[in-house]
Amino acid sequence: MKIILSGQVQGVGFRPFVFNLAEEFKVKGTVSNNEEGLIIFAEASQKIIASFYNAIIDRAPKVSKINSHNISEIVCHNFNDFKIIPSKSDSRLNLQLTPDFGICNACKQEIIDPNNIRYKYPFTTCVHCGPRWAITKTFPFERHHTSMDEFEMCQRCKTEYNNPRNRRFHSQTNSCDTCGIQLKLIDKNSKLISKDNSSIFKSIRELFLEGQIISVKNTSGYLLCCDARNESVVQKLRNKKNRPEKPFALLYPTLEKLKDHYDIKHDIEKEITSVERPIVIIPNSKSNNGHIAKSVAPGLNQLGVMLPNSALLQLMANEIDFPIVATSGNVSGSPILSHNSEALERLSPIADYFLQHNLDIEHPQDDSVIKFSSNFNLRVLFRRSRGFAPNYYSQKTVNKAKVMAMGAHLKSSIGFMPNDYIYISQYLGHLENYGVYERFVNEVSGFISIFQQQPNVVLVDKHPSYQSTIYGKELAKSLGVELYEIQHHRAHFSSLLSEHSLFNTSSEILGVVWDGTGYGDDKQIWGGEFFKYYQGKMQRINYFDYFDWLAGDKMAKEPRLSLFSLIEDEKTPCISRKFTPDEIVIYEQLKKKNRLKTSSVGRLFDAVASLLDICDINTYEGEAAIKLENTIGDYDMSKCKRYVSVSSNAHVPTKAIIKGVQSDLEKGVKKSQIICNFLFTLANIVLGVANHYEIKRIACTGGVFQNTVLLDMLKELAGTDYELFFNCNLSPNDENISLGQMMYYLNGLD
Repeated sequence: MKIILSGQVQGVGFRPFVFNLAEEFKVKGTVSNNEEGLIIFAEASQKIIASFYNAIIDRAPKVSKINSHNISEIVCHNFNDFKIIPSKSDSRLNLQLTPDFGICNACKQEIIDPNNIRYKYPFTTCVHCGPRWAITKTFPFERHHTSMDEFEMCQRCKTEYNNPRNRRFHSQTNSCDTCGIQLKLIDKNSKLISKDNSSIFKSIRELFLEGQIISVKNTSGYLLCCDARNESVVQKLRNKKNRPEKPFALLYPTLEKLKDHYDIKHDIEKEITSVERPIVIIPNSKSNNGHIAKSVAPGLNQLGVMLPNSALLQLMANEIDFPIVATSGNVSGSPILSHNSEALERLSPIADYFLQHNLDIEHPQDDSVIKFSSNFNLRVLFRRSRGFAPNYYSQKTVNKAKVMAMGAHLKSSIGFMPNDYIYISQYLGHLENYGVYERFVNEVSGFISIFQQQPNVVLVDKHPSYQSTIYGKELAKSLGVELYEIQHHRAHFSSLLSEHSLFNTSSEILGVVWDGTGYGDDKQIWGGEFFKYYQGKMQRINYFDYFDWLAGDKMAKEPRLSLFSLIEDEKTPCISRKFTPDEIVIYEQLKKKNRLKTSSVGRLFDAVASLLDICDINTYEGEAAIKLENTIGDYDMSKCKRYVSVSSNAHVPTKAIIKGVQSDLEKGVKKSQIICNFLFTLANIVLGVANHYEIKRIACTGGVFQNTVLLDMLKELAGTDYELFFNCNLSPNDENISLGQMMYYLNGLD
């Protein structure tokens, strides 16, 4: 019989698993990787092979994901035994790629066992864990297709690699201290401090306690680390990194220590210990008691925390009993760094010491970020990167067009469909930064190289000034292929229709797409949109009333400008507090002459945050909205009121919402209650529009729907009367645009 498996089946220990299963069932034949996934030739009685086949599916390795499998009878080969044979490369790649996996429990135990050969070896991995996408040059996933090829296995590692009883049987990342990756600790002037794995982490502990900042090269890129309890060093890191307010992520040494400090719900524990090892945003529910410095997450009642995801971070954590800051190793706005010389040059003004190694990282990745809503435990992906990229887990589809999507400008990602699968790159960042743009271009080239396929269709956003659009147009022209422009919010909606397989549904779906900015079909700035999808047609049916878009991109960075645009009386005291007399004159003139309008709900959030004196100037993207949600705490929806109601096809009265907020503020209503009223109003607007159009299925996407209180309110109000859909496998923010562009095009919308 020939058995073919497709999905995430390479780099996950599948061939060794099949080999041992074949011995158990006394099956003869071979197993190998190929461009389609995994191919097995099995000879035995039909009854035995049937049991063998069922066991493969039922007992597959934990980190694998089987998308499809089939079995067919072929001519007997008369095998003498069962073997793992080298992968062949006869055709183009047509399988899912393998993301990085967090360190497994068995490897954790080995690095702390003095009697084990991998005691304190920082790059300990096996078939169940370690870097994959980070070190991939091409596929199938074999050592010579990765940057591990630079390290020839010693005889001891080769013995493990060839031993069917060993956990490292055919482990492509196998290495040890004798033959593997070398670690060194240096100061910012490149002076060597230590190369000894036995003492290097003790030195790091002492440096942390002395208040030093250390740049740590993990297996997916650099981190900037310091003692999270030390207020002065955390503030020093903020100053040097030019990151005044944006919260830092924390690396906790153990789950037990994290539980000592914070209440950790089951869903959070499951996520934070998952093989992806993301950062999980948790409520700061217990009294701080000096566990961390206040400037780790200034003014916020939530924290982003993670556990060690590699042997290197695990060994570092084993030496300390306190949390450390572990933020991306970059200068704010730039991409995460991975090359030693570049990191030393760029980060030496920030870091005092560098922990470096000589493994090349092909695909640098930030840590992924996830949050759960408080009441309904709705899972929201804030950043999709290490552990998740580059796969998008959907059903295998037959794709006639080789489609590449350039995504958006902020929170960019690239989508590619060169075969039967969809690939979405890791989060890349904001393309206004040249370093991010370079990384973006390199990832495009990398996808084309790995799959040895060029796109025959390039998809871009309609915004003519997006760097992703400009580059996409250049790429399409250079390749001589079709270029297709797709409106931003239609792409958002399409991403959600794709995630929940709703394109072929027989019922109407209301698409609620709320975000900060997107170029509209009428050349205005959209961001508060309602669409109806039915029988292959997507129609814009309503939106928030337009208001003035002031001062270009500056408006997104200064919430006070959104307030100036939306407030009816510019002579109110709150305006004179926030603007100089000269500024008021300038912006009044801009409003009189302005022709550019917006329906942006993201900017509405900004206006409310400014009106409530929560945030006038954003020091990082989304700061106003984050601090707005942060101000709430617990809420009682029975005490909330609506500022406006929507029961017709009239546009949502945006300025009336601000007027309601202002009225409550003047009456002395608590800010936390006003914010609850505001979110309650928005949730009711969604259901009001759905009621008017008699639509019971509602799909909500766009960056605004990262607000987990809004999600909970919607869920509670909807009850069983409505079916709600949110992004699950991708972030609701602009990271999902690349997928949405592909799905919009492939489903023939327009």
